[in-house]
Amino acid sequence: MIVTKEDHLYEESRRAWNRALQMYPLQIIYCKNKEEVSRALLWAKEHGYPIRIRSGRHHYEGYSTGNDVVVIDVSQMNGIQVDEENELVTVEGGVRNRALYEAVCQLGYPFPGGGCPTVGVAGLVLGGGWGYSARMLGLSCDSLIEVEMIDVDGNCIKANAMTHPELFWALKGAGGGNFGIVVSMTFKLPKKNPTATLIQLEYKHMNTEARLELVKAWQTLFETLPHHTNMKMALYNSKEKGIGIAITGVCYGSQQEAFETIKPLIMPAKEMLLKLNECSVLEINRIIQDSHPDYEKYKSTGRFVYKTYNEEQIQSLLEIVDSKPEASDYTAITFYGLGGQIQATSKRKSAVFYRDARFILGFQSVWEDDRAKAENCTWLLEHFPIIEALTEGSFINFPLAELTDYKKAYYGDYKEPLENIKAQYDPENRLHFPQGL
Repeated sequence: MIVTKEDHLYEESRRAWNRALQMYPLQIIYCKNKEEVSRALLWAKEHGYPIRIRSGRHHYEGYSTGNDVVVIDVSQMNGIQVDEENELVTVEGGVRNRALYEAVCQLGYPFPGGGCPTVGVAGLVLGGGWGYSARMLGLSCDSLIEVEMIDVDGNCIKANAMTHPELFWALKGAGGGNFGIVVSMTFKLPKKNPTATLIQLEYKHMNTEARLELVKAWQTLFETLPHHTNMKMALYNSKEKGIGIAITGVCYGSQQEAFETIKPLIMPAKEMLLKLNECSVLEINRIIQDSHPDYEKYKSTGRFVYKTYNEEQIQSLLEIVDSKPEASDYTAITFYGLGGQIQATSKRKSAVFYRDARFILGFQSVWEDDRAKAENCTWLLEHFPIIEALTEGSFINFPLAELTDYKKAYYGDYKEPLENIKAQYDPENRLHFPQGL
């Protein structure tokens, strides 16, 4: 199906999940199989149209779409095949998180996927892929064993550890739109682990001293946190809930074990909410995913934390959160847990350069009124230098358009080898987009 600007489906088809982004592509080509992807790519190439590749529509800066470009959309390629005998799952390029969780978790398998239900699995994995199971199972890309990709000449390439190994390495962390269009991915399934405990801990209307102590306790806890537990902690300033801290996590153990694990984070407080829900992994993923809105308007980015912050450094982060712009509905600095199997996996196995960091630090502002966009974006960019000074590198799945040297920020020392692989598989740079290789 092809949707053009004159089509009644165009307005809905052009939208991104981040509704602050308003892009107007020339046309959107929905492909149902890899042959259609090949034809669409060759047609756009023949006519000289700029190409964007789209699956879940979740790119923070909207690089899966654009103005006056041809969007090749693979969201209708959503087949899933589970091979329990060989402990494999193969997904087409348009599969989203919720569908994959439903397929594998109901069989008792956990999966190192993401939290938002409508994020495309391809986009998640090709950028590395953080999730609540990552400390136990590694990043999403670490379970990947084979990729099918349509290259710029319309050929279908199978890349794995033996065939096109350099491409396979690059796709695991730098593959989003740079080398071709991914139409299928095969993952090794982990051992069955059908139940776990969902951790939800929140403190509302916190003072500065309490927040300082909790951040210090969080940092200490992660020094010895068991690999089968992972969490994220949001230092937030909400128009609805005030200033507080929300912690969400998954422990692949009992409710009692989860409680013992997070004891250092439990503090005396008037407004504390603690829920420990021991249930199926499928139900846990449903609860987490259902907490996400259908769409948002936001400006956001992410960096890597290597150091343990002292009180002065923590205070500087809290001051950023406290300075929420008047037009913002929600701002947050969020620590996403790393370590465990993420760090234990050799850096040579993927193009994820910063996998030995302690945390990903997310930084965002969310608004509803369209008139608030400029104020919120300005606020984030004005405070970004403080965040930048306390962190290293940038997370490709949490991109920022305003980075000065984005290749170095995203890929570190892998920048040059990735550029060489790009030149091999897309020598004319047909798959060109902002912040592409």
